[in-house]
Amino acid sequence: MRLWTLHPKHLDRQGLLALWREGLLARAVLHGQTRGYRHHPQLERFRSQAVPEFAIDAYLAAVQEEASARGYAFDRSKLGVIRPVPAIAETTGQLEYEWRHLLRKLAVRNPALAERWQAEPPACHPLFVIAPGPIAPWERP
Repeated sequence: MRLWTLHPKHLDRQGLLALWREGLLARAVLHGQTRGYRHHPQLERFRSQAVPEFAIDAYLAAVQEEASARGYAFDRSKLGVIRPVPAIAETTGQLEYEWRHLLRKLAVRNPALAERWQAEPPACHPLFVIAPGPIAPWERP
């Protein structure tokens, strides 16, 4: 499971589809609708929020908006009512780690997109706010 700190605009089609699918799995876990993946480290930052269910829905809403802007029909009805949630703090180390990880993946499956993003700094998902710091302790590099 990879719930990117990076903005979904950086993902290729395959990555965006995987993020939606994995995000819906994370949503099911946080809503108590599945028994698998309950202890996945990627969920720690959502569980640390006052209402984790609202946070994951806000996260997925931004993914759905990116998909819609690209012409994909991700089913928004799979999410609850989107409520305002506080931004989740994340670090420059985590963002940079994910950026390098994504660029390696894109170099293999979409070299043109990897080359395009090489010239730009990474943007973060709108749910996150970035502060200086190392890779997140939940990350498994």
